[in-house]
Amino acid sequence: MTIGEILLLLAAGVGAGIVGSTAGLASLVSYPALLLVGLPPVVANVTNTVGLIGSSIGSVAGSRPELTGQGRTLLRWAPIGVVGGILGAILLLVGSPATFGAIVPFLVAMASVLLLLSPNLRRFTLARRERAVGAGAVLRPDGGPLVPFLLFLGCVYGGYFGAAAGVMILALLLAGTDRTLPVANAIKNFVLGCANAVAAVTFSLTADVDWSAVPPLLVGCVVGGRIGPAVVRRIPATGMRWFIGIAGLALAVKLWIG
Repeated sequence: MTIGEILLLLAAGVGAGIVGSTAGLASLVSYPALLLVGLPPVVANVTNTVGLIGSSIGSVAGSRPELTGQGRTLLRWAPIGVVGGILGAILLLVGSPATFGAIVPFLVAMASVLLLLSPNLRRFTLARRERAVGAGAVLRPDGGPLVPFLLFLGCVYGGYFGAAAGVMILALLLAGTDRTLPVANAIKNFVLGCANAVAAVTFSLTADVDWSAVPPLLVGCVVGGRIGPAVVRRIPATGMRWFIGIAGLALAVKLWIG
């Protein structure tokens, strides 16, 4: 690994930590950087999962005020993240590398579109919740039985690839529970962090992780995840979202045409 590649992965880690802690799309920044330094798709994906542990650590640390008083919910949903993350990792490991390489362009494209549409998705889910409450519906603090099931599916996807899993889970929490946006975002960071951590351990023990790429990516992710909430309070989120979303779509096209 050259100095230039190390600096690229460090910068990608910071960007992934910022985006992951706020939009749930860390992989849309870090995964392409791993491809740029020459890693094959599956190796890049498992290495990315290990490196993104840093994003989870940083984002949860940066969300401690929002997580205050959420202990019971976190204890109930942490096992969902753990089991979902393990299952997603197993699906990746038992699947064909050629199959993964074939579907990655579509996963990246889906993540990019969801990133671009995420404000609309949030407004839609919040408006729908307000209409339901206005009509007399009472939202359970942790939602009905469908919420944990859908949360589990999101965590399975998070263990498999992960890009856009945060957007999906955030929309679910906003629509199905009584949590505010900051609290729902913090819970999303924690539960996906559980899924990512167990997937990372699974890959570390069983998969071809490029360990030379992990340290700069992980350090960058810790920094980016920690400062992400503060950064987003100070810079226009729209410009960053459109830049990353369009770059992601361009990457998807490049991966698709080879």
